[in-house]
Amino acid sequence: MTTSDMTELKDAEYAEDPAADENAGHAAGAVPTAARDALAADAANSADSAAVAELEDEGLALTDEQSAAHGAHNRGDRARSFELSDHERPTSDIEEWRFTPLRRFAPLLEDTATDDREGDPAVDYQVDVPEGAPETSTLAVGEAPRGTVLVPEDLPSAVASVRSEQALYLVAPKNTEITEPYRVEITGRGADRRANAHIVLETKESSTATFVLNHTGSAQYAQNVEMVAGDNSQMTVISLQDWDDDALHIATHHGAVGRDAKIKHIVVTLGGSAVRVNTISDLVRPGGEVENLGLYFSDEGQFLEHRLFVDHTAPNCTSDSAYKGALQGRSARSVWVGDVLIRKEAEGTNTYELNRNLVLTEGARADSVPNLEIETGEIEGAGHAAATGRFDDEQLFYLRARGISEKEARRLVVRGFFAELIQRIDVPEIREHLTESIETELSRSMN
Repeated sequence: MTTSDMTELKDAEYAEDPAADENAGHAAGAVPTAARDALAADAANSADSAAVAELEDEGLALTDEQSAAHGAHNRGDRARSFELSDHERPTSDIEEWRFTPLRRFAPLLEDTATDDREGDPAVDYQVDVPEGAPETSTLAVGEAPRGTVLVPEDLPSAVASVRSEQALYLVAPKNTEITEPYRVEITGRGADRRANAHIVLETKESSTATFVLNHTGSAQYAQNVEMVAGDNSQMTVISLQDWDDDALHIATHHGAVGRDAKIKHIVVTLGGSAVRVNTISDLVRPGGEVENLGLYFSDEGQFLEHRLFVDHTAPNCTSDSAYKGALQGRSARSVWVGDVLIRKEAEGTNTYELNRNLVLTEGARADSVPNLEIETGEIEGAGHAAATGRFDDEQLFYLRARGISEKEARRLVVRGFFAELIQRIDVPEIREHLTESIETELSRSMN
């Protein structure tokens, strides 16, 4: 591939050529920025280099320069607005979209109303409220607490906000411990049908509650989830993406943590053709805590993207993020991007983020990018780690030396890989469901 080829691709992308958009999005996601720059230099000198040949085999391309959109703003200062006109259509030269196959997500990048029909909604909602909790209600646009935390930072989130006249509202009252989870069953009614949603979850002062959002069926689904944790409250949110194979889903989950409060946010993505979940956590009062956990399993043809941003704006707060994923199948793809910003005022911060990926078959690819930005030296601790690899040969040898077959040994390694995260989920039925789902995934690749 020559430099002129790259330039033509970039020009086509700016002309909103969807095919070029798809290629450029994949190319930027194929390698980290530093490695991409090195490969671009190699391409200019030697079109038959091994790295470029590999990219060409997968139908990818490299842009020849970095757009001004990359790194133009502090991650915490990204523009946010409810107005659609304030948001550009995503392109692959924008940092937060550079890994994403935009053509694949194209239906969710349009300002489209929910495709509800008489007696036949595009997405069906079944809400189970635990005993002693208030019944469900709705919030109109501009009706607090809706919009007090989540202000859209990209076009799909803005569309979901504008196109959701009423937001589902679930709340735990002040000084109340709700022991059973709130359960929301979200069922898509067709892969060709568009749906938009805004959901507001709140734990008022000194309350405790767990909310489970379970996504099944199929749809083109743009979603906002707004989480408001009052002072000294404890909120757990579990979002299960267990869609059918043809579903598209883009979601923004945005939470604000009050004084001495905690949000435990769990994302599990197993289904869907293409899923992107962007999780934002604002630690706005002293003593707040965020625990972000994620588990994903990407199969042949699946694209799963998870992004995290933890914004430490108050002192003496803690955040811990741990995501693990497995991939199988030649075109299985996953992306994990973790951003932590420790602002000047956030003295006494303690934060850590971790991502691990296990590649089970040839042809699968996982991109993992941890980022940490620190504006004060007065912190307790900060770190990150990310790794992608195949089966550990020593573990397999140890198991096989004790009479365990290779197939069963591989299953045991994968079970152990996910076990620590699964045990941190406090809802027994969710743990059981995940264990069964992982067994099902393994049976596809190892039988």
